[in-house]
Amino acid sequence: MLARLPLAFAPLAALLMLLSACGGGGDRADEGPTVLAASSLQESLTEAAKAWAQQGHSPPRLSFAASSALARQVEGGAPADLYLSADEEWMDRLAGEGLLREGSRADLLTNDLVLITPRGAPAAGLDALASGRVALADPDAVPAGRYARAALESLGLWERVKGRIVPAENVRAALALVERGEVPLGIVYATDAQASQGVTVAYRFPPESHPPIRYPVAVLAASRHHDTSVFQAFLASEEAQRIFERHGFGMAHGGER
Repeated sequence: MLARLPLAFAPLAALLMLLSACGGGGDRADEGPTVLAASSLQESLTEAAKAWAQQGHSPPRLSFAASSALARQVEGGAPADLYLSADEEWMDRLAGEGLLREGSRADLLTNDLVLITPRGAPAAGLDALASGRVALADPDAVPAGRYARAALESLGLWERVKGRIVPAENVRAALALVERGEVPLGIVYATDAQASQGVTVAYRFPPESHPPIRYPVAVLAASRHHDTSVFQAFLASEEAQRIFERHGFGMAHGGER
């Protein structure tokens, strides 16, 4: 009988199973680059990848998890080509360790932060945080949780709320807790709320209440796939931009650095 993997290793196990099913980490002609992307990009990046494949390219292999979990996979030597983070801190960490291809990093997307309630719940605003549990991504590690904590601190609410926080593995896990009605409130990205049919936006946090939410992208230093940089360029194209904007993202237009 196989032993159950600790939760922290689940995303890495899933990635390795994906690569094994595809024949490993080689640069085969029928395989696209392997992309590690923040959970909040699931719908938009999947659609962008399909658009890329329709142009005649090999479909990229997408693996979604918290940016923190993905960065640790890269540090652990997981075979991958492109990394899309939901914040700059984890990208900075990989850059500092020499794990990014020099000159490939660029800011790609922006996002907003919202307070959500289950669909059908009574109308609410920021005052809903006065009571009840609040689901958010782990504020000690996951970007969405760190942004949420910063917003609550900025508004003078963190000390009143922190004892009622329900930390989740990633932002989509926090979203799911509210969708199922297991937790009455949640703080997620605006794009997550837009992607869900099960929640209502109760409040949109002012952009100045938290650090700017930027999604940097970079080629990993270990990448050997010939299409990695080409796919990265496609993600900044007008076609991909329309896809991301339709899913609620803004374009960062940050350029390479």
